[in-house]
Amino acid sequence: MWIPVATATVAQSLKDGGEHGRESGGPGVQFSRCYSKLCSLTPSDMESFKTELNLLFDQLISENYYSDYAGSYTIRAEDVCSLLVQASRLVKYNQEHLVIKFCQLTHHLLNRLQVIVDEPSFDRLVSYSTRALAACSPWTHAEILQALAALVYGNGPKCQKYLPDLLGRGGVLVRYSSPSQPDLELRRTAVHCLANLCLGLPGQPYLEESYRSVCFQTFLQILQAPRPPNVDDIVFCMLLQDALKGMQYYLNGAKGKLTAGEHLGTLLAVLKKYMFFGLWGINLEMPTILYPTPLPQYEGVPAAKEDSPRDVPNKKRKSRGRSKKAEPEAGHGEDDEEAQEAEVRQSPRKAGGGETHSHWSLGPTYAGRPSSVAQREAPPSLYPSWKRSSSDSEFSDPEGGMQSKLRLYQARVRQGALHCFLAAVKCVEKRVLYGYWSSFVPDAPSIGSPPALTLLTIALKDPSPKVRAGSLQVLSALLEGSRKFLSAAEDTGAPRQAFTPFSVTLAGSLRELHRGLVLALVAESSSQTLTQVIKCLAHLVCNVPYGRLRPGLLKTLWQQIGPYVSHRDVNVRVSSLTLLGAVVSAQAPLSEVRLLLQQPPGSGSASGALSGPSTPQEAQPQGGRSGPEKEAPSSCGRLPEGNSQSQCWLLQLCVSLVVQPREDPCSDSDAGAAAPGALEPSPVRLEALQVLAHLVRGYFSLVQAHLLELGEVSAQCLRETDPSIQLHGAKLLEELGSGIIQQYRGDSATEQAYRVPVRQVVQFWLEVLSGPLTGALQNELHPTLQTSACDILSSILPQAFTQLPSQLLCITVLLGLSYSENSPVKAAAVRALGVYVLFPCLREDVMFVADTANSILTSLEDRSPNVRAKAAWSLGNLTDTLIVNMASVGRDFQEEFSDMLLLKMLRSATSACLGDKDRVKSNAVRALGNLLHFLQPAHLSRSGFEGPMDEAVRALIDAVRSDATMKVRWNACYALGNAFRNPALPLGTAPWTADAYSALSQAVTCCRNFKVRIKSAAALSVPAERDRYGGAAQFGKLWRALARALECSNEAEDFLEYRYCAGLRTQLCRTLLHLMSLCQPDDLPAVAAPLAEESRPALHAYFAHYHLDEGNQGQPENDGVRESCQPQEKLGRLEEIVKAVMFLFFD
Repeated sequence: MWIPVATATVAQSLKDGGEHGRESGGPGVQFSRCYSKLCSLTPSDMESFKTELNLLFDQLISENYYSDYAGSYTIRAEDVCSLLVQASRLVKYNQEHLVIKFCQLTHHLLNRLQVIVDEPSFDRLVSYSTRALAACSPWTHAEILQALAALVYGNGPKCQKYLPDLLGRGGVLVRYSSPSQPDLELRRTAVHCLANLCLGLPGQPYLEESYRSVCFQTFLQILQAPRPPNVDDIVFCMLLQDALKGMQYYLNGAKGKLTAGEHLGTLLAVLKKYMFFGLWGINLEMPTILYPTPLPQYEGVPAAKEDSPRDVPNKKRKSRGRSKKAEPEAGHGEDDEEAQEAEVRQSPRKAGGGETHSHWSLGPTYAGRPSSVAQREAPPSLYPSWKRSSSDSEFSDPEGGMQSKLRLYQARVRQGALHCFLAAVKCVEKRVLYGYWSSFVPDAPSIGSPPALTLLTIALKDPSPKVRAGSLQVLSALLEGSRKFLSAAEDTGAPRQAFTPFSVTLAGSLRELHRGLVLALVAESSSQTLTQVIKCLAHLVCNVPYGRLRPGLLKTLWQQIGPYVSHRDVNVRVSSLTLLGAVVSAQAPLSEVRLLLQQPPGSGSASGALSGPSTPQEAQPQGGRSGPEKEAPSSCGRLPEGNSQSQCWLLQLCVSLVVQPREDPCSDSDAGAAAPGALEPSPVRLEALQVLAHLVRGYFSLVQAHLLELGEVSAQCLRETDPSIQLHGAKLLEELGSGIIQQYRGDSATEQAYRVPVRQVVQFWLEVLSGPLTGALQNELHPTLQTSACDILSSILPQAFTQLPSQLLCITVLLGLSYSENSPVKAAAVRALGVYVLFPCLREDVMFVADTANSILTSLEDRSPNVRAKAAWSLGNLTDTLIVNMASVGRDFQEEFSDMLLLKMLRSATSACLGDKDRVKSNAVRALGNLLHFLQPAHLSRSGFEGPMDEAVRALIDAVRSDATMKVRWNACYALGNAFRNPALPLGTAPWTADAYSALSQAVTCCRNFKVRIKSAAALSVPAERDRYGGAAQFGKLWRALARALECSNEAEDFLEYRYCAGLRTQLCRTLLHLMSLCQPDDLPAVAAPLAEESRPALHAYFAHYHLDEGNQGQPENDGVRESCQPQEKLGRLEEIVKAVMFLFFD
């Protein structure tokens, strides 16, 4: 008997690997036996052969592959492929009953075992299927297409040579999926095959655009078509489900390709239609196309459907829900679908009756909704559970009947529409989607009209928790990154009677979103959906401009979220903390949030709710929302003792969640029962640490009294072995240090009496540095922790660093880590050194400055752009220190500082300025300006400095003229002005003088960025002597350029630049007056010419405004010019200048 070599190998592997399975008689053993028999058969037309092959197929199909075979016997994907290939060799096309049985076997094995066919087997099996479609009778095509759909799942790009026959003009799938196909089941199978063809896997190409377009049009045509007459409802639902899944796959592969236009409007219209498909009491009449407009689209008034045998629910039975013991356990595939079907059967949220026109009400029907069946998502897998078919026998329960099955399939259609919408949100630009905002997000309710049907309607009214969760996921995706769009909302002003501005309309929409989501939060009983509600609220809070809205929105949310921090489900607890973190970080500091944080426990805030029931439902009376179907109360919540007004309850709560053992272990959804004395689950502790970090960053004054306590919390986190806990503890330490530094900044609004005393800061850092931070700095196995530890060292207050005995330890560790082979660690260490070099106690230490300079120069040559960017920033700080030491220390420091090191710094900065990325250049030019300012006559007299000095100036000139980012050009202009302050620089006589002034003149007149213009004008006002401006011709060019810039100072290409117009005119007037004060007789013709031309009135008006302005309006900062803004002094200065000019004129 002949057996192929590959087949024999697979059979032997099955025999060798199945000893344990053979003992148990599991499905793997049956698979092995059947495969061995298949290998022993040869193709034949004899009836005995057909009978034996048919029995083998039946045995393989009848096996329960969902049993516990996986623990004892593994059926490999390559074994399944080999079996199917062998079976295809045995079945001839004229044996149509065996062809059908083989196709059923292919679909069954690939779906149940979740196998994606390998390429060699794929070619053989797809070729067999396509030839079978051509050779077999039409009555077999549905089964063949079902097998083909399973084969092409995840293998679309491998079908290139078959696509013309499948999707080309007159292709099989095109014909069978057309509306003219009378057999709806055959049409559904063809659409299912199209959907699987559109699926793309990561790292693999998608279908060609022409074939993708065919699929898109087919899916859209099916979704737009009305329900055919005399068609089974469930089959129609399955057709819609396949079309929506195919559209989802298409959109997943169309990232950024779906733009505003007819296709997008048409797609959104059909998606909105099917988002409400099958909901009782909602008959949504949608236009064919949704157009982007700020006005709400036309929607027919929702009306209750007429009662029909298939739509009327069983009103004789009232669902009482099930006790927790009666809840079926969630399973995989059909078992999970059975759980969903049971849930839909038990808890239909009827929208009929009095709720037909009130989609926002929370009446008894909605309030009495039973808790959802514990639904556990299928394990992560490429092969989705929706592909696993369910037999009609699953719905044989006579009580549920076909109505329960129909409601389940309608829920799947709604869920598919929402998943498709989510894919559309991800592949379309947000600014395009905002035009359809009013179609999916509610506006403020208007009196006398029914509320619009939006995503919130689904979140509140849909009976399926998965559909509700899907609507919340879509709403979260719409809200994510919408801060710029929502910033237009405002309702703090007086209401207008004539019209409603868009800002007020948008503000009303945001208020309605808050109201609806809070209602969903209170009403939801499914833990999975509840998590999505809270996440959606967090996205909303992160993007809403609360400073432009009337207060009160956050207070309501704050009061409702408290009980969920102690919810029995760990995911709900984590998302609740995420929401609290979003509140305290939203445009902090907000006065409303500050008041909420200061409220003592029990005063109506969320803190008071923590000591009460676990969820709001439990606070309801017996006849209200609570009932036997609600979740059992949780006892794992806690509230810290103490009700002092000075205490921040949220801080105490988060600290207890991080470091204190749980008082009463409760069952978590992910970890089961916790052991007594165990800490909170890691996700809860991590989120609590993030909330603490947000709290410290935004409201440091409220938590500064607990500085030492928070330092101990961070130290305890650093002592743990969990890297995530260690990192979040380190981040909290960094935020504490940054908060202290912010209080001591020169522009801080915190009064001296309310700052953390320096002695307390010193005590805080003494405890930190004597704790586990030193070990974290030396932990080479955890470089991310080393990076965070370096950031912590850089956040020490300079005034406290002076009093620390461990200064040498910090410096030594940072210098050592600055030579680390790990790029993030190296970058963090170099940045910390750049901070330290500005400390008063270190900047005068020549040895430290030199060691830091050598470390920075080494990092400037690193391959990592991030390391070079941090090194350039530190080099800029180091050169700032050189300039400060020129004034504070004098020549002693300059003479002690190494000339060779100075030359090396000059060359390295020049090289970075000429050939590196813009993020490196922006600080390299700053360093060059400082170095050119620092050079002394003794340096410039040496031949070794002359060339590098010229190259450095040329590099700055090129940076001013370049097309680099505005930050580079702004810093380059500032750097040139800084260099001009050095009297030893040969400005006026050097060959590069004309180029430097030409570059600055061009920037002051032509640059579209007004901050660059301001800095170039400031640089032109730096030289204090006339001969440093060059000859009369050069002086005249500068004067005319400045006069033209002043005349055109109102002409801005970008509207955002108008805010700098006043500052630009102020600086131009000061620069012109400075030049006028230095002019010589040869310069007078050039000075007088602009004043006599047509621009004279505008120049006179600007000069008059400058001299009469009493304020400091628009005066540029840090430009190196110190001048009084009092009009009397300005006029006195002008009088002196005019006298000097008149003296020259009449001399």
